Amino acid sequence: MLSFLYKVYQFCIVLPLGLLLTGLTSIAVATLSLIGFPVFAAKYIGSFWAWAMLRMLLIPVTVEGKENVSPQQSYVFVANHQGAFDIFGIYGYLRHEFKWMMKKSLGDIPLVGLACRKAGFIFVDKSSRRAILQTMTDARKALTGGASLCVFPEGARTFNGHMGQFRSGAFQLAHTLNLPVVPITIDGSFDILPRMRGFNFVNHHPLRIIIHKPIIPEGKGPENVRHTMDESYRIIMSALPERHQGYIKNPDQ
Repeated sequence: MLSFLYKVYQFCIVLPLGLLLTGLTSIAVATLSLIGFPVFAAKYIGSFWAWAMLRMLLIPVTVEGKENVSPQQSYVFVANHQGAFDIFGIYGYLRHEFKWMMKKSLGDIPLVGLACRKAGFIFVDKSSRRAILQTMTDARKALTGGASLCVFPEGARTFNGHMGQFRSGAFQLAHTLNLPVVPITIDGSFDILPRMRGFNFVNHHPLRIIIHKPIIPEGKGPENVRHTMDESYRIIMSALPERHQGYIKNPDQ
C-alpha cells in the first residue's frame, strides 16, 4: 500500500513540480551565467535544484567525509556511477565549486543543455580524436581557472550495481595539473532507480555519499597516473556493500 501511495505521490506531486523546478532552474542558471555570474548560478542555484529534487522524493541522504576537502582547493572528483541519482546526490550535497564533465547527449535536453553550456560544464565528445582532444582542452581550461572537476570515470551507469572499468582521462588531467584526486563512493542510487528501468517511478531507498581523503600526486609519468587510477578504484569500491563488491564488465564499455 505504501509503495502504491508513493507512486501516486511521485506522479501527482513530484513530476509536475520537478518539471517546473527544472525549467525555472535552467532559465535562471542560463540567464545569470550570461550576465556574468556562472559560478554563483551553478554552485548555488544548480545545487539547490538537485537538493530539492531529492527532498521532494523523500530520499534520505547521508554524507560522510566533508572534512576531507577544502573549499579553497581545486580537485578532480571521481565517483562510481550507479545511476541517474548520482548527479542529484553529488550536486546537491558536495557543496564545492566544480564543473561537471558529462555526456555530449545531455546537451540536447531542452533548457537543461543550454544551462549546462552557459555554466561552463564540459561535454565529452568521443566522435573523433580531434573532438576528444578538444574535450580535454576544455577541461584543462576549467581546472586552470581555479575550479574543480567532477567526473564519472566509468563513462556510463552500471547495469548491475557493480563498478565497471575506469577511463584514464580525468587522472591524466589531474596528473598534468598536479591536482589531488578525490574518490567519492555513491551507494544507493542503483536501488533508487536501476538503469534497466529507464524513466520510471523511483524506489524509496537511502542514498549514501562518502567523500574520501584526497590522493596527492606523487612523481611523474604514466605509472603515477595508473597508480592514482587504481588506488581511486580500490578506495571507491571498498566503501560499497558486499553485494556490489567486485568488477563486472559494463556492456557500455
